[in-house]
Amino acid sequence: MVNVVGARPNFMKIAPIIRAMEARCDEISQSLVHTGQHYDEMMSESFFRDLDIPAPEINLNTGSGSHAEQTAAVMLSFEPVLRQMRPDWVFVTGDVNSTLASALVAGKMKINVAHVEAGLRSFDWTMPEELNRVLTDRISELLFTPSPEADENLLREGIEPHRIVRVGNVMIDTLYHQLESAGRSEILETLALEPRSFAVVTLHRPASVDEPATLQNLFSALAEIGRELPVVFPAHPRTQARMREFGIQPVKEVRVIDPLGYLDFLKLWSNSRLVLTDSGGLQEETTTLAIPCLTLRDNTERPITIIQGTNHLVGLERERIVTIARKVLRGEFENKGSRPELWDGHAAERIVDALIERTGNVQPQLLNLKAVQ
Repeated sequence: MVNVVGARPNFMKIAPIIRAMEARCDEISQSLVHTGQHYDEMMSESFFRDLDIPAPEINLNTGSGSHAEQTAAVMLSFEPVLRQMRPDWVFVTGDVNSTLASALVAGKMKINVAHVEAGLRSFDWTMPEELNRVLTDRISELLFTPSPEADENLLREGIEPHRIVRVGNVMIDTLYHQLESAGRSEILETLALEPRSFAVVTLHRPASVDEPATLQNLFSALAEIGRELPVVFPAHPRTQARMREFGIQPVKEVRVIDPLGYLDFLKLWSNSRLVLTDSGGLQEETTTLAIPCLTLRDNTERPITIIQGTNHLVGLERERIVTIARKVLRGEFENKGSRPELWDGHAAERIVDALIERTGNVQPQLLNLKAVQ
């Protein structure tokens, strides 16, 4: 078994799977490969420490580049690794370039691929992540889904039902596992913040940060919100690079800081009054802890966080962002905060059970494993 990680979101998703596999080490042998898609201290190494992930056996050190360059680099580096290791399965998570690249190599080598967080769709083909999701799902033998609409998406696309297993959300496994450790973080004291008295922002997607007018417009909206409560923005390196390139200076109402490690960031946003983000994972995590979230995008691959959770899809227009933020701050929206089914901290255990059942070793131990019939 080879688990592949490459970028920050992968680390949170693979950590509980590694733990669940370690608990069944008499039945599963695993190795960890890091593609190196994220490679700086705050985007990679610190996460291994915070999430208790063992050091990867292999680091491909592919680094940055265009989508094509990054995908090709991972493929070229990963193929000889698989040729040497010859695992029965390759596990990939999420929708980053490393996910698709690793799945492509494994698929061409006739090695089984399991995709964790399968079936999510934004239906926006301008998003590189949408291409990665759809193609990875087509390649994968086992598709582990987090929610009912993901099952429906896969069935509509012609995926055979026996390949789909609804297990819940592994991101939430990590969230629950790390809450106690995050509680010991001193990030609020460091930033001189009081719980529930500030907003947190993250931005990194091309649609948000690659156009000067859009990024300037978002800073204008954040400045307006910042007049009502402090706004803290741990800025992704890519976003910081775009700010320098476009000559966008941070406004005084928005406190731009460097990226945080997982535990510090969890402590920060989980104590906030409001989160504004273009991240997929934060939509899920804020729903689980009932923190109001404004998603700064025109679409989301996680509609359950809107239907059932605390997420509001607000787009990229300044006026709408500010209007909805003010309504949330005034308490004019019902805070639903209903946790989706199977988002209970045991998704990784269900994944390992399903894998062992599929390979014929033992029967699953957890009775709430849900396969699509």
